[in-house]
Amino acid sequence: MAEVELPRPDELHEHAANSFSRRVALVTAIYAVVLAIAALGGNHAMKEMLLAQQESSNQWAFYQAKVIREHLYRAQRMRLEADLADRAPAAAREKHEALLKKFDEEEKRYNAEKKDIEKDAKKLEAVRDGFQARDPYFLVGEALLQIAIVMSSVSILARSGLIFSFSLVLAVVGAVMTANGYFMVLHLPFFHGGH
Repeated sequence: MAEVELPRPDELHEHAANSFSRRVALVTAIYAVVLAIAALGGNHAMKEMLLAQQESSNQWAFYQAKVIREHLYRAQRMRLEADLADRAPAAAREKHEALLKKFDEEEKRYNAEKKDIEKDAKKLEAVRDGFQARDPYFLVGEALLQIAIVMSSVSILARSGLIFSFSLVLAVVGAVMTANGYFMVLHLPFFHGGH
C-alpha cells in the first residue's frame, strides 16, 4: 500500500491565505488600471473645458469689439444726419450723403458679423458646459477607486473577505462613475448644481 502524505493544516491555511492575497493583488491592479483611465478622462475633460472657456471668452471679446464699432458707426451716422439736416451746404451735401451711406452699411455689417460671433461663442459655451458636466463623475470615480485600492490592501493585511468585498463595491461604483464621465448615460442632478 502506497503512503500518501497529507498536507499539514497550517500549510493549507498558509496556501489559502497566499491564494487570497494573490487574487486581491490582481484585482487591485485592475483597480489601478481603471483609476488611470478615470484620471485620463478627468484631465481631458478639464483641459477641454478650459480650452472651450478660453475660446468662448475670445469670441465674446471679439463680439464686444464689433458692438463698439457698430455703435461708433451709428453715432457717426447720426451726427452726419444732424449736420445734413441743419447746415450742410449744397456742394458738400453729396459727399455727406455718400459718407452717410457708408456709415449705414458699416453699421449693418458689424451688426450681422456680431450675430455670427455670438452663435460661435454660445456653441463654445455649450462645449464647455458639456465637459464641465463630465468632470464631477471623473472626480468621484477617481476618489472611489483610490479608496478601493486602499481597502483592498487593508483586506490583504487583515485577511478579510468582508473588507475586500467593500473594496469591490467601491471599485464598481467608481468604474460606473468613470464610464458615465465618458458616456454621460446618467445625469445626477446633485453633481451639476441644478443645471
